[in-house]
Amino acid sequence: MAEPAGPVTVNDADARKVAFGAFVGTALEWYDFFLFGTAASLVFNHLFFASDDPVVATAGAFASFAVGFAARPLGAILFGHLGDRIGRRTCLIITVALIGFVTGVIGLLPTYFSIGVAAPVLLTLLRLLQGVAVGGEWGGAVTLAVEHAPKEHRGRYAAMPQIGSPIGTLLSSGAFLAVSLLPPESFNSWGWRLPFLAAFPLLGIALWIRRRVEESPLFEQLLREDELARSPVTEVFRRAFPQLLVGAGSTLLGVGGFYLSTTFVISYGTEYLGVDSSVLLSGTLVAAGVEIVVLLVGGRLAERHGPGRVTVVGGLVSALVAFPAFWLIDTASTTLVILGVTLAVACLSLPYAVSGALLTDLFPARLRYSGVALSANIASVISGFVPLVATALLAVSGGRSWTPALLLVVIALITAGSGALAPRLSLGHDEVVTG
Repeated sequence: MAEPAGPVTVNDADARKVAFGAFVGTALEWYDFFLFGTAASLVFNHLFFASDDPVVATAGAFASFAVGFAARPLGAILFGHLGDRIGRRTCLIITVALIGFVTGVIGLLPTYFSIGVAAPVLLTLLRLLQGVAVGGEWGGAVTLAVEHAPKEHRGRYAAMPQIGSPIGTLLSSGAFLAVSLLPPESFNSWGWRLPFLAAFPLLGIALWIRRRVEESPLFEQLLREDELARSPVTEVFRRAFPQLLVGAGSTLLGVGGFYLSTTFVISYGTEYLGVDSSVLLSGTLVAAGVEIVVLLVGGRLAERHGPGRVTVVGGLVSALVAFPAFWLIDTASTTLVILGVTLAVACLSLPYAVSGALLTDLFPARLRYSGVALSANIASVISGFVPLVATALLAVSGGRSWTPALLLVVIALITAGSGALAPRLSLGHDEVVTG
């Protein structure tokens, strides 16, 4: 797995431009993807998976939610191969176009009460296409940002695409919070569609930004020197399988823990605790604002202490606060519910902040898009089922929150252990010099 023979010159000015482009495009993609999670908790269970049993309806909505995550490895394989063969930039333009179009179409779908069982089937198929697009998005955005960055500043630039996640949360939760103020009849008939339809104009913005982003200098050198992997996905499984597993474990908390603390908690709070949905959406908004700060700090900490150590600390702290966070949520007090959600998200955001730097260190440039995308999306497959598993555990425990809290502890410890192993397995040794 040879690297480019000579050093590649990069500088902070170019790195900032590319990282910003990766961030904006990723924020718009996560807005689209997160809309589905929020709607699964508040809308799809009633309008697309109608049932007299609220648990069955919620389980159906979360199952469709999970399909998007199950499809993400397909996107990782497809776009990982293309990203390591034809370039990172081209793939990122395709992924943002696909997810924007699909999300807009969801806003046009008729409900179960109009077309019957065809409604949840079509919704699930569109969610599958969302998953394929997102499966190729994040790995490419992080790879492009890192490969444009000076090595000593990779932590901060690798964190930029991560900031797209809380921005996407703010946009999606804010959009649903705004339309949830409509009368229930208006919200259920057309109000919930507005955030999805907004994806169409946002798609134009995303495409304009992505077309201005330049290709990775490391990829261009690999292309010139004919060092591209013939079958990058196959090579990742054959030559970097331990790195793949560790990478997946290191990202599990940032994705699965996040959906447990937000998507599941929204459903749990409304269905079991009787908390108004606006309170829970407000909690996700506050948590997303705090997460941005944690991500910025985490990127700098990665440069100083290494992403592996930061991942370990973030995993252990998240395990310690899991039960206290749910105890706060269980009070059903507006202030304490928001505090509980914010506390959980803030702690798990620390390993999420450095996951880009950690994963890109694990894989060499010729396999990086595939390796990063596969690692993140193996974790995402598991993560997509976390709200569903948490719902099942909650039913088993009679609606008591100790079971989802314990699930969060397990996820956090897996990430902490993976962070401890990651520095020993690094294969990414790109030669870069600051221009």
